[in-house]
Amino acid sequence: MKTKYELKELTLLFDISISLNKSKNIKDVLHQILEMMAKYIGMERGTITLLNKGSSEINIEEAYGLSKAEKARGKYKVGEGIIGKVVKSGMSVYIPRISDEPQFLDKTMARTKINNKDVSFLCVPIKHEKEVIGTLSVDRVFNNNLSFEEDIRLITIIGSMIAQALKARQEELEELEMLKEENIRLQSELQMKYNPANMIGNGQAMQVVYSLISKVAPTSANVLVTGESGVGKELVAKFIHFNSKRASKKFEEINCAGITENLLEIELFGQLTENDKGTRKIIKGIFERARGGSVFLTDLSDVSINLQGKLLTLIQDKKLQRVGSKEMLDVDIRLIAATSKNLERLLEEGKLLEELYYLLSVFPVYIPPLRERKSDIPQLIDHFIEKFNKEHGLDIKRISTSAIDMIVSYHWPGNVRELENCLQRACILANTGVIYGFHLPPTLQTPESSGTPERGPIQSVLAKVEKELIQDNLKLTKGDISLAADNLGLTERQLEIRIAKYNINLNIYGLKKL
Repeated sequence: MKTKYELKELTLLFDISISLNKSKNIKDVLHQILEMMAKYIGMERGTITLLNKGSSEINIEEAYGLSKAEKARGKYKVGEGIIGKVVKSGMSVYIPRISDEPQFLDKTMARTKINNKDVSFLCVPIKHEKEVIGTLSVDRVFNNNLSFEEDIRLITIIGSMIAQALKARQEELEELEMLKEENIRLQSELQMKYNPANMIGNGQAMQVVYSLISKVAPTSANVLVTGESGVGKELVAKFIHFNSKRASKKFEEINCAGITENLLEIELFGQLTENDKGTRKIIKGIFERARGGSVFLTDLSDVSINLQGKLLTLIQDKKLQRVGSKEMLDVDIRLIAATSKNLERLLEEGKLLEELYYLLSVFPVYIPPLRERKSDIPQLIDHFIEKFNKEHGLDIKRISTSAIDMIVSYHWPGNVRELENCLQRACILANTGVIYGFHLPPTLQTPESSGTPERGPIQSVLAKVEKELIQDNLKLTKGDISLAADNLGLTERQLEIRIAKYNINLNIYGLKKL
């Protein structure tokens, strides 16, 4: 016949088994298990700890009889204190009176207001396939009549029952920790990527831009970025976001051009619909999705007056209203608006709300067009050649002087974006590892840029190509006519005739004139 203690034990184990089977989340059931233990075996305090293998830190996962502050203080290293010792050795520990044990650290400070002489402490390892993943510990009032061997056996069984579920929790926490570390790493990389030192262009005009965005990025101010299409407004917006306190939150962007007002309103502010059966469907807009982060909105000039009013409410009151809903939602975002249009003219024409204009104009950033900062072009060329070498597996080693002259002479209405597209084409066409002028788009193939007379389509192109090849080989051979002639498949005399024909100055290559 079973004793009263054995019946209690069986009842406890049965109840724990039911709780574990019912629960889908181990976090929901751990505290229930500790409460059951307190009820059945007279436990004063109890803790379940979990080992983080990556950091070798042991943390209290759940506790009974401890406050939140006491639980938060329960952090141990492997081998530290009784709990750390149990994790390291995989062996149970029983202390009749914690006042007699110097290794009992009481990091939680949960026993400072009680008589330690009356407290017994029992700690068993929680193992999963011989691997110690945590501990289960119990505080009891000291009693000579109780068998600590029976307690150890019972608590070890309970630890085994929750081991599998706790193992899943351990893996979940370790994965979460890895994701946090990866997020920190990626944020760091993004901050390095969107850093003025890594942005292309060292001219005075761009230095002003770098200074402005470096100052505004750490603040919470909304920003208006202006400049022609293709100057790099998106790059500036990303720099501002990833160098702000919102860097860990979302960066969302939307181009408002060409979107109807109704569709744009849903894209920006979301929508709530409800069918005849009362089923609600919510579409989150870009501002709601970016809650806590930043939104890059371009082109502001394509936003209707009606939607501008909703934008104004969003910025001033930090509230938005979904289409089809009367509810006002709290949304905190940083708006980085951009346009290539003249906002002052739009203001005069009544196409821009005055309040919105002045609100965004608190911190405007103007990015000058490429034609006004041609000193940046050589650096941009090097950057894009390196980029396309990596992207397309190319081996472009250099660009000829005449090709550089053609690029610098061009007015670049499409700005940096057009230059990038132009160089991508040239890199793909340049099968000799050198970009020549004839690899550049037709828009750059002009007599003025190539320095050749315009005598006719075929003659002009052939003369331009021939002159460029000669100049490039003279540069490559440092003015050695004999070596340059060999490279071009000409005799020295043939090359000298062509040098005279194109009026090429040999002094710049290291030789005197013929």
